[in-house]
Amino acid sequence: MRDLVPDMASCLSVDGIQISRNGKLLLDVSHLCLDGPGPTLILGPNGSGKSMLLRCLHGLIVPDRGLVRQGSAILNADHKARQAMVFQQPVLLRRSVAANLDFVLKRQGVHRSARRTRIEELLSEGGLEGKARQSARSLSGGEAQRLAILRALALNPETLFLDEPTSALDPSATQIIERMILRASTRGVRIVMVTHDIGQARRLAADIVMMQGGQVVEHGAAMQVLEAPENEASRRYLAGGLVT
Repeated sequence: MRDLVPDMASCLSVDGIQISRNGKLLLDVSHLCLDGPGPTLILGPNGSGKSMLLRCLHGLIVPDRGLVRQGSAILNADHKARQAMVFQQPVLLRRSVAANLDFVLKRQGVHRSARRTRIEELLSEGGLEGKARQSARSLSGGEAQRLAILRALALNPETLFLDEPTSALDPSATQIIERMILRASTRGVRIVMVTHDIGQARRLAADIVMMQGGQVVEHGAAMQVLEAPENEASRRYLAGGLVT
């Protein structure tokens, strides 16, 4: 498998992880190192283990075997505190848009006056300036996902995990969120994102992880994987063929 030359000091990696359920092996990744500055996009057919891998990297799922590491250290609570994750269906608090942001900033110990300034900055970044007092539960799907991403970014994470954040959105809403993702990446946030949208991978990815049957079958620079995939399953998937 083609792999990028890793910087082990900054590498978020997995070694020999396996997850089984009811006797079936669902995830089996011998090695993967993510250390690049640009967005990493994880692609593959339904059931290939994309979301499960993402949850392992964030520590939400502990593998039956193997380890997840940040640099040379086993992933721990301090590492996870510097990560954030946004799910396919945004989970928002039953309060206003601004209060959703205030909640996480207050938990981080940010002073009230600084919270107000930061909330204004975040709302502006997400194009939600006019929605501050609106109930978060009344937002449109795209607006709700923007708020979920802003709330994650409010924590100033080193790594942001995104699980198909635009899968249910129209092209206009998708474009806004993609711009947010690229801006965050430019600021130095490591983005690791699951998608089924090959066009989105072309627009966003610096590197691509291809998955099939719970395994990583290819990992490399985005254009290399998209234009000249080495793995047969990757070639079929990228060509729009059936991959089982």
